[in-house]
Parts: sequence; structure tokens; C-alpha cells
Amino acid sequence: MRYVFVYGTLRAGEVNDIGKAAASSALAMPILVGEASVRGRLFDFGNYPGLVPDDDGVHVKGDVYQIDDRLVSVLDEIEQVYPGETGLFMAHEVTIDVNGAALPCLYYPVQRHAVEGLPEIGSGDWVAYRRTRR
Repeated sequence: MRYVFVYGTLRAGEVNDIGKAAASSALAMPILVGEASVRGRLFDFGNYPGLVPDDDGVHVKGDVYQIDDRLVSVLDEIEQVYPGETGLFMAHEVTIDVNGAALPCLYYPVQRHAVEGLPEIGSGDWVAYRRTRR
């Protein structure tokens, strides 16, 4: 088991809902540990957001889940993260405080250069932002 921080389309109810991703691969359901945030800048790529880590950025809202290790390859596929290839998203580890516990979490930020010219989501909350765009 490991922890993952999701901030965009992998959040519950979104198009790539992490629970649905696990179910479609016949894997154990992720366990929601709690809401959390990381410092960064969130950008609108149209159908999904991209997070650029930045200690001076806003608190980007997301959720931390405990997941089966085998779900990581499913998440990598969704985010198009492949060994030896440089893509838009990258798999990284970050320590996140969740309800007073510091947890090592996998997360998927984007390459910094990829956000040039894109609208920034000042609130740091993809779900709330997406709902206002309709």
C-alpha cells in the first residue's frame, strides 16, 4: 500500500475518478485518507489541470488516498507517464500533511515549460473552477 495525492481529474466524481480506475482494473478500492493541499500553481489545460510545484504558490486542493501498489501502473497510464520517456506529467513523491500526519505521497505535476500561456487557476481548486466554466 502507498499514498497518492490527486488534484484534478483523478478526484472523486471527475472523469478519471480514482475509484472507478481501480474498479475497472479489478483492484482494491482506494481509501480516502483526507483532504490536503500542496503549494504550487494550477493551470487550465482545457479538459484537465496541471500543477507546477512552487513554494510561493497557492494551496492546490486535492485528496490523499491509500492505494494498492498495483494501481500505480493504472494511474501512470492515465497520466501517460512511461519509463524512460519525458511527457507532460511526471510521477514524483512529496510529503503532505494530512490531519496532522506527514505522509509520503505519489503525485503527478506537469513540466514547468508546458504551462506557458495557459490560464492559471488562482483558487487552486480544479473541481470548483471546472464547475464555474460550464
